[in-house]
Amino acid sequence: MKPIRAVLAAAALLVCVAEVAVAETSATAMLHDAKGSEVGSVQLRETASGTVWLTLTATGLPVGTLGFHIHESGACEAAGGFKSAGGHLAGRRQHGILSEGGPHPGDLPNIHVPEGGSLVYETFIARVSPSERGWSEEVGLFDGDGSAVVIHARPDDYRSPPAGEAGDRIACGVLEKR
Repeated sequence: MKPIRAVLAAAALLVCVAEVAVAETSATAMLHDAKGSEVGSVQLRETASGTVWLTLTATGLPVGTLGFHIHESGACEAAGGFKSAGGHLAGRRQHGILSEGGPHPGDLPNIHVPEGGSLVYETFIARVSPSERGWSEEVGLFDGDGSAVVIHARPDDYRSPPAGEAGDRIACGVLEKR
């Protein structure tokens, strides 16, 4: 009788772990610079709490503080300076955590790149509203033209529309649903 209970308990645990893993992993993006070189990756995971867990792993970035955003279109054409990614994923919000009516769902904290240009960065993105839908559905992350993540040449000032004076787009990656 005990071996059967152990097998059933193990099976139940595997089902629970599999359900959590499926629920948490939402999207990934491979980041490329203007020369087409891969400089990093981003993972977005919607958690059971409704909060999105974002992880950025990057190498070869310029040292300093850089703006980091989710943009409204899933296109990363280097020839146009990654302008094909459109503006920030905005929803009905204003740009910037310091702005009344802000922030955009795509506004993320700046990244701080140390000497050597490599970093691992994690942040959380709160739900936009208490709706029953997941964050990615609420903000249209996977709408008809998708979304992209973009690293900018300068820091976001968290206030100035439309992009916080973050400057040129130096790396971009299209988010792909998993």
